[in-house]
Amino acid sequence: MKSEIYLDNSATTAVYPQVVELMSRIMLDDYGNPSSKHNKGVEAEHYVTQAKETLASILKCDKKEILFTSGGTESDNMALIGCAMANKRRGSHIITTMIEHPAVLETTVFLEKNGFEVTYLPVDSTGCVKLEALREALRPETILVSMMYANNEVSAVEPIAEAAQLVKAYNPEIIFHTDAVQAFGKYRIIPKKENIDLMSVSSHKLHGPKGVGFLYIKDKTKINPIIFGGGQQKGMRSGTENVPGIAGMALAAKLCYENFDEKIEKLYELKEYFVEKVLEIPGTTFNGKRGHEGTPHVISISFEDVRSEVLLHALEDKGIYVSSGSACSSNKPVLSGTLKAIGVKNNLLDSTIRFSLCTMNTREELDATIDALNELVPMLRRYTRH
Repeated sequence: MKSEIYLDNSATTAVYPQVVELMSRIMLDDYGNPSSKHNKGVEAEHYVTQAKETLASILKCDKKEILFTSGGTESDNMALIGCAMANKRRGSHIITTMIEHPAVLETTVFLEKNGFEVTYLPVDSTGCVKLEALREALRPETILVSMMYANNEVSAVEPIAEAAQLVKAYNPEIIFHTDAVQAFGKYRIIPKKENIDLMSVSSHKLHGPKGVGFLYIKDKTKINPIIFGGGQQKGMRSGTENVPGIAGMALAAKLCYENFDEKIEKLYELKEYFVEKVLEIPGTTFNGKRGHEGTPHVISISFEDVRSEVLLHALEDKGIYVSSGSACSSNKPVLSGTLKAIGVKNNLLDSTIRFSLCTMNTREELDATIDALNELVPMLRRYTRH
């Protein structure tokens, strides 16, 4: 077993060795600018085209519907701002949820300051959006609905297909966006089947490099660029393409979807095994959905009378890496709203740890983590009570 145990895969993942090898070759040998007219440029452009074809094949879409970005945050920003600006003559109302990633929530705050009105949908105790609330929120002036596919803090999967169908039945012109950063690579997503117009993806969540992602844009979706310059990617996202990152991301996605069902079933088995063992510790609560109704990789556990940051560092001392329940918004308490939104008690908000798995994790690693928790949690509770 490895000396360190990494259970923070929702934050980032280890890059596949094959991806590192490909990126290294591109950076050292095939390093041309894809806009250059000579052979070095043509070689580089080929990698970009090939990446589009790979991703389009996975999503069953046209390669022209793939737009490369610097990651999930830029994809979310472009989806919301680009869509709002392109459709503002038609209306100024946007709908999202209370449990979105800050990349969406901070963007809606920006849009509110610029004259748009935003409705934030509630969720139930497992973190799932209430479709009735969505139905009631729709208005003639609604132009965009943004709903994450899978939550990054708790094991919740949103009813994307049902929500999008509801939206399109109300008004087919309303654009439906999903932040699929935690879902792509964990689910088979066919945007056209699920009525998704825009979808954000980030490479480093699926064993690809950091600093690269893509936005799926359904053909004929009305959206404006938000980055301007040399007109790359048909003017929709100027800036020299990150060729090594783009090629690496596409290869990582291809590898993720090989033997896909087997990998995902392994994740569910590991997750359920771990949850069962951890819940044997007194004063523990699971947040989100159990079994196949939830995500295969995210595990949120509240440990009564233990501060999450203290437990996190105690585990780190044993070479076990996890995150606090709201890692993405740890510096912005106002945005740690997911746990509040699902009704986690106030005394548990600062006592929640997120364990997130990948297919590289083993049962032996989980057993070692369970042993560590059985040792640390009672000890830390004694200190807390003093």
